[in-house]
Amino acid sequence: MGDVLAGFHAAWEFGSDSVLIRYERGIRTPKLFQALGERRVPLEAIAGVTLAPGRRGTVVLRVEPRAGADPLMEAAAGQLKESSDPYRLVMPAERDTLAEYYADELRARLTEAGPAERFLVAAPEAPLSFKAYDGKASFDGSSVAFRWFWTGASSTKWKAGDQTFAVADLSGVEWRSPDVFEGCLRLVQRDEPTPVAQAAQADHDPASVVFGLGYGAVHESLPFAAAVLEAVRSAAPAAAVSAGVRQDPADIAERIRHLGELHRAGLVTDEEFSAKKAELLAEL
Repeated sequence: MGDVLAGFHAAWEFGSDSVLIRYERGIRTPKLFQALGERRVPLEAIAGVTLAPGRRGTVVLRVEPRAGADPLMEAAAGQLKESSDPYRLVMPAERDTLAEYYADELRARLTEAGPAERFLVAAPEAPLSFKAYDGKASFDGSSVAFRWFWTGASSTKWKAGDQTFAVADLSGVEWRSPDVFEGCLRLVQRDEPTPVAQAAQADHDPASVVFGLGYGAVHESLPFAAAVLEAVRSAAPAAAVSAGVRQDPADIAERIRHLGELHRAGLVTDEEFSAKKAELLAEL
């Protein structure tokens, strides 16, 4: 292709193997889009394409990323508002014929389906940092640091002191949107004996920072979470090999259960299910 389709807050450039999304800068553009700048989405990362009427005389072209293909969407875990969805291109309704043409062109080029085994869309690059309510979070690409604020941090966190977490010691990241009550970012540590599953406990968890009004905004904390998540996933295979350890059987069982749900829902073919299940079992 190679053509460019412009919308209200972004322009999509269609290449032979990817879609380059360039987000505009301006007072009306969602801050998350401005923070992302641009994103290249490989066609292999796209599960489908939709075109539907939007609000107030608009039409919306959207690509559906494959599960597990984009660290940003994995970190968001369905919490993004529709207006902040980076995969939506909103255009005037009179451009629906042109949008339908590009939607058909994209669909014809898609060859992959089902969950992706690795991230295919690049995460925001480190270094990254943002101010939470109780501390400053920083990520340099290899470790995450929390530096507590005396005005917001709990006594538990003050007693624990400032924290630094090596990526190799983490197994995941949990992000709870600052747009909801008890928003926070929590680092999940390997071999954590008792996971702090409830966001209400984040105030007393030294592996968490708490959001608040004006602290930990989506456009700052979500790219941060995505970058850390991508680094953790990239480091996981090497950490497992160097440690010479087997995967946790409970974790493998949970992943197989989730795979079965996708299979029953028709999102994974029989062949994909069998192959992935065998791969998971081989990790035991």
